Amino acid sequence: MEANKQRKILIAPNAFKGTIEADVAAAIIAQAWKEKFPKDELMLLPIADGGDGTCWLLGKALQLKQVHHWTVDAIGRAIHGFYFWDEENHAAYLDVSTVSGIKYLASEHLNPWVASTFGTGELIQHAIKRGAVTIFLGLGGSASVDLGLGILGGLGFQFLDEKGRVLTFFTDSFMQKIAFIQAPIPKPTIRFELLCDVDNTFFGPNGAIPVFGLQKGLSKTDFELYEKKIKNAISLLEHKSKTSIADQASFGAAGGVAYGLSHFFNVRIHKGAKYFFQLTGLEEKIKNSDIIITGEGRYDKQSVAGKGSFELLQIAKKHKKTCMLITSGNNGKGEGFSEILRLPALDFSVSDFQNQAKKNLFQAVRHNSFD
Repeated sequence: MEANKQRKILIAPNAFKGTIEADVAAAIIAQAWKEKFPKDELMLLPIADGGDGTCWLLGKALQLKQVHHWTVDAIGRAIHGFYFWDEENHAAYLDVSTVSGIKYLASEHLNPWVASTFGTGELIQHAIKRGAVTIFLGLGGSASVDLGLGILGGLGFQFLDEKGRVLTFFTDSFMQKIAFIQAPIPKPTIRFELLCDVDNTFFGPNGAIPVFGLQKGLSKTDFELYEKKIKNAISLLEHKSKTSIADQASFGAAGGVAYGLSHFFNVRIHKGAKYFFQLTGLEEKIKNSDIIITGEGRYDKQSVAGKGSFELLQIAKKHKKTCMLITSGNNGKGEGFSEILRLPALDFSVSDFQNQAKKNLFQAVRHNSFD
């Protein structure tokens, strides 16, 4: 199609991790594209694959109402929380990272012995009081490795020491002292739809502790003890729920949230990209577009394991659509992208690297050779 004729352009980038959020990236790409091709019709649908902010983007894409509620972050500090509310389906959408995210913690505050998902549980409890029966929960970007015990705490479960005293969250002794669990009566009747972008089990060499523990502040010398305490907590969950659940793929996401919740609730785990596409009707939007523009910070071997840009490309190829990728690095060749716009390497030591990343993205799109 000639550049001087109006084309339908679908702009659907993933987040450029650590530099540009997906919705901001979509806006920058749109601005740059419109300057070069002013006649084109643009449609923006920033995408996510289960990582940090997935349910934020879902709520925006589905045009749901945002409900605000004060709660606490991963180490117990007050934070302004929210979730998206679907009145028709009595469903709430939120991410573990909405209030319990690692993004809010300075390096000196990272400590899985202390960090908890309790604030996320309080948000879910608020949604339940509003009438929620389904909770869509994105698992990316968590600060804790707590099996979702914090979420259970926010839903009314209590954790006791050997003397029957209620344990307080956000203390470094919490995980070490759990001896009994008390379930609320009645227990909330909700189901969880969990979205994630990893398939790690909780235990094992690729489990939550060895793979994600260090970045969340757990020292290698504590790995063995922490795993021992987690196994104790699982035994207590099994005893209280009278059910035994085997470790499985994606139980390592968000510090084991799915593992803990599965003992008491109906839990389904979805690979984030495909589920996100299904809920937002992305395939239909691709069918109705002439050109699709996607992107992510660095397209690599993890991308082809189910990340958003790769999964979007498969749909574009199915419908024989032109699909462009914007990324850094040298990967992506031979995957089937019509064009790859390469972003220059960033100097992360400078204070304004995020602003530079935005400028680089704009320039890459503005000066692309596509017509």
